[in-house]
This record gives sequence, C-alpha cells and structure tokens, in this order.
Amino acid sequence: MRTPLDSPFSPGSDTVPQVWAGRIAQLSDWRDVVRPRRVAGIHERGRTILGEAGLGKSSLVRRIAGTAAASGDWVTPQLRIPSGADPLKRVAEALLQLADRAGLPSARERKIAEIIGRVEAVAAAGLSLSLRRQDGPEPYTALTALLIEIGRAAVARGDVVALIHIDEMQNITDDHALSQLLVALGDALTHDEAVTAPGGAEFHRALPIAVYLTGLSEFADMAGARKGATFARRFQTTTLGPIEDEDLTVALQEFVSNGWEVADRRGGVSRIVMEPAAVEAIVGLCCGEPFLFQLAGERAWYAGTGDVITAEHVFIGWEGARGEAEAHVERILSRLPTREREFVEAMAELDQEERTLTRIADAMGHRRASDAGPTSQRLDSTRGIIRRGRPYSFRHRAVEAYLTSAWPEVVQ
Repeated sequence: MRTPLDSPFSPGSDTVPQVWAGRIAQLSDWRDVVRPRRVAGIHERGRTILGEAGLGKSSLVRRIAGTAAASGDWVTPQLRIPSGADPLKRVAEALLQLADRAGLPSARERKIAEIIGRVEAVAAAGLSLSLRRQDGPEPYTALTALLIEIGRAAVARGDVVALIHIDEMQNITDDHALSQLLVALGDALTHDEAVTAPGGAEFHRALPIAVYLTGLSEFADMAGARKGATFARRFQTTTLGPIEDEDLTVALQEFVSNGWEVADRRGGVSRIVMEPAAVEAIVGLCCGEPFLFQLAGERAWYAGTGDVITAEHVFIGWEGARGEAEAHVERILSRLPTREREFVEAMAELDQEERTLTRIADAMGHRRASDAGPTSQRLDSTRGIIRRGRPYSFRHRAVEAYLTSAWPEVVQ
C-alpha cells in the first residue's frame, strides 16, 4: 500500500530526489575529472551550471556535494543568494564554517588568526568594508586568503577537496559584489602552491578546491560582460537541457523490474510496482523536464493506494498537475525578452521542416534572415531552448509542446 509519506518523488524542492534521472556527464565530470585533478594538485576550472527553471541545476550540484561529503570532502551547504543580498557575507559565513572543520581556528599561526578575523569582519559587514579603506584591503582579498588556507589544510589532510556551491547567481546584480566574488573564487582556483618533495625538490601544485556556481541562463551574460575572458578561463560553463526519454525510462525501471520498496503497516516492507504503460505515460507527459518528471511521478503515486501504479493513475494524477505544468512553462516564456519570445512563437507556428532562419525571420517581419541571427544564437547557446540547424528544432520540449499542441492537456 502506498501513501504520500512514502513517495520517492520530489518536485521543485531543491532536494536530491530519490528517483534520479540522467545528468550522467555532469556526475562523471566530478568523479572522473574535477575531483581527481584537484586532489592531484592539477589545475581544473570551476564549474558553472546554468539553465532555465525546472531543469534540476541545484539538485544536480547538491547530489555532487552529497557524494563529496560522503567520501569525506569538506562541503559548504547550498549557498542561495537572494535578490539584493550581499553575496560576500554569505560566502564568508560558509568559509568560516569550512575553516572550522579544517581546524584553522585552533592554529597558532598569527597570520591565520588575522585572516579569520578579516573574514569574520566581512561576514559581519559585507561589501561595505570596501568603502572604508581604514578597515584594510577589500573583502575579496580576505576571502581568497582564507580559501587558500583551507586548501592548504586539505593538502595536509590528504585526499580531501573543499567544495563550494553558490546558487542563484543571477540574483547578484551589484557589479562590484559580483566582480569581487568571482575574483576571490578564481584567484583561489588558480593559486599555485609551492611544495617541497622528498629529496628537497620544489614544485608547484594547485590546491584541492572546487567551485560550483548555479543559476539561470542570463548569468552567462552577466559574467561575460563583467569579467569577460577572465571568467571564461577560470570557469567552465554548461547549459543544461531536458533529459533524454531513455534516461527517464531507465530511472523508472526499478519500479518495473523489482518494485519500489516501502514500509508496510505491519513492520515489514512491500513493493510498489509501475506498469510499463505508466512509465511510458510519465515520460511522455514530462517532456524531459526534471521538475515535471518528479511532478508527474508524485501525482501518479497519490492517485491510488494500491501496490501497482497504472497508466490510468498517471493520467488521473496529471489532471491535477496540469495547472502547475502550464504555469511552469509560462514562467519560462514570460522571462524571455520580447524578441526572443517572438522568435520561439514564430518558430512554433511553422511546420517542422519549414523551421529555417529565413522562414522564421520572415514570420517575425524582418527583411533579412541575419536580423534574427543574434536572437537565435542566444536562444540556442545561452538559453538552450532551441537548436540551430537545418531545420531549426526545439531543445526545450515542454516549450515546444506548450506552443504547438494541446499539452499539458491529456490527449489519450
């Protein structure tokens, strides 16, 4: 028997869902590239994970952070930056916690005590310190210095990485605050530490520090405009797209092959099974969106109490989720600038084989196809909503379904 308390689906909660789908490349990147290179003292850029709402950016990095913490790495919590907040204060507080875990407050070196004192001042007063020269160097230098000391402590501990995750980066609208934060993180990532090897030979190594930044697509423009090539050299950006149907099907295979284990009322366990037709229905309705995948799964779970989830349960549950699914896509479209919204709407009105830049530009009222070129480039490379080609196609399948069909209405 299934109850809401047992549901393994978690739509829109920024938690790591129990039913995990896809993102294998990004998970492997941490396991096979970022962590081993940083532990070995080899320079590796920070990671910026961007994308439209509902694509699971924060959940992805939280999963990476959970994996890191389970292996003994030093991990900050998800540092969400609210609109208008001082990001330096938030990061300073988290670095002080990492420093405490690294044992730095107990160190007897006067230099470390001074660094911690400076960062404590940043945590208390934030960016305002930079406006009062008598208080010393600007805040970013204090953050960089403490990050470096944390990295040195990780080297001494051995096989440990300090992982920092900052979320909602697009909310940092203060140019000075964003610049200081990115420089502090970037300087720590590129720091060369002199190390003496057995036998007396000296060499330089990177510190075991990893940084993940997550946010909406427009942060790419913000960082590019304000930091330019420096940001690109220090951070590798990935724009997430929808998850492939095959990966979603694989994520639900446990329900089909073995059943999902839940506690029963007698102190034992039972298993919730999902019919293959129910899997197909969930995958079809969610259009590759992690948020909608979790939403469809949750509502199908709630639609009955028996041990078998059927396609009928999926459709019944989705009827109650339609409004939320529709609002989700409308929020994505409402954030688009006018020209970008006009582009996707004009593209949607054309048959698939007619979706060329020339035809789309003509439908928008442009005299030349090149007039729509920059817009198409942003929708592709920055937002990940379309894919340029011959013909153009929608990468964001929920947006396409919303603009071209009856979705999210169920049509059986």
